[in-house]
Amino acid sequence: MRASLIQIAVEEGESVESRRVRMASLVRDQAGADLVVLPELWTTGAFAYERFAEEAEPLEGPTYEAMAKAASDAGVWLHAGSIPERDPDGPLYNTSLVFSPSGELAAAYRKIHRFGFDKGEAVLMAAGSELMTVRLPDTILGLATCYDLRFPELFRGLVDAGAETLVLPAGWPERRRSHWTLLAQARAVENQSFVLACGTAGTHAGVPQAGHSIVVDPWGEVLAEAGAGEEILTVEFDPGKVAVTREQFPALKDRVLGLERPRRTR
Repeated sequence: MRASLIQIAVEEGESVESRRVRMASLVRDQAGADLVVLPELWTTGAFAYERFAEEAEPLEGPTYEAMAKAASDAGVWLHAGSIPERDPDGPLYNTSLVFSPSGELAAAYRKIHRFGFDKGEAVLMAAGSELMTVRLPDTILGLATCYDLRFPELFRGLVDAGAETLVLPAGWPERRRSHWTLLAQARAVENQSFVLACGTAGTHAGVPQAGHSIVVDPWGEVLAEAGAGEEILTVEFDPGKVAVTREQFPALKDRVLGLERPRRTR
């Protein structure tokens, strides 16, 4: 498979509509890729909390329409990063959208773990509750978003649901970049899966972003890593390596904790 991770810069001087048009053009430029991945909340900036409510849009809003068309024009599977979604009943969600090469919505994942420690996203947005996988011709994607990376049980649940390639859009801050790399490799190794993690460049609401989008193989080897600035990271990888790795080193078969087992009562 050929994957392109679009590490776009999110800066305050660019309007949401302008960035949406620019991103659609960048997606179209990836024609020939199998999968294109965008970052978290790239329309607003992941730390621009005060703009979430103002810029929130319905699921099938302008970003949905622009990304569906771009996926169709390029003929690619598109993980369109995430948007601030306003549910018809009122709550906001941090929602990721995945489109097929025909522009059809294949999945919408509402971020489960909200960042902020009782402020910011943690209080402004509601939490999702459903794990989400997407079957592509050559692999099964498991969806997660940014802060989810710190919660290994979510990824183990995705693997139990069949995931082989874990895709994570993010708006990760520069001051914790070492955690980003470490955790991306850890999630790959412990789940014997590919990890495709796409971050943003630039500065969101005064918070410098880490960039350094990364692709890791099931052995934890870094196949490609971006720098700090705006960049398109393109990598080719063999999805079949997941099955080979799990067969050669069948650690997942030795799991004990976390499995449903009958309980003994006394």
